[in-house]
Amino acid sequence: MLRRVALLAAVCSLAACADDPPAPEPVQTEIPEELKGVELPEVIAEDAGIGTPMEERTATIGLLNKRNNLSQDLELKPGEQRRVGDVIIRLRACERTAPWEMEKDEGAFVQVLVRERGSTSDFRRVFSGWLFKNKPSINVVEHPIYDVWVKSCAMEFPGEE
Repeated sequence: MLRRVALLAAVCSLAACADDPPAPEPVQTEIPEELKGVELPEVIAEDAGIGTPMEERTATIGLLNKRNNLSQDLELKPGEQRRVGDVIIRLRACERTAPWEMEKDEGAFVQVLVRERGSTSDFRRVFSGWLFKNKPSINVVEHPIYDVWVKSCAMEFPGEE
């Protein structure tokens, strides 16, 4: 009987430990009156000189056909697309981190369309999203035949030689 009471006490104490404390309530704050009417400046990157305009950037995209083990590099500017066999690669944007940032990376917003089997002109979008050179596992083009990855994004920042 004493063992049962000790076991019951241990179980009750462990159950009490599992309760998480309640989450704190968010604090509601007011915007000061002098800041409510302030218009925020709209700074456009091209006007501010913060890097190459999007239309002048060039991304190098790697394309691998897993059936025949052929890979090739496609150089595209944002807004361009290229068809290679049964696949179409579209580039929407490309970026790289500024030279003063600690973690360097390059990425591109890519769309991949693959021709449907038995069709001559029907393409199905199999991927649409950002691909990153140094973090390929964040987004992956999942297709049994084609693999697509970012190799570089050519752009410049002010003061960069």
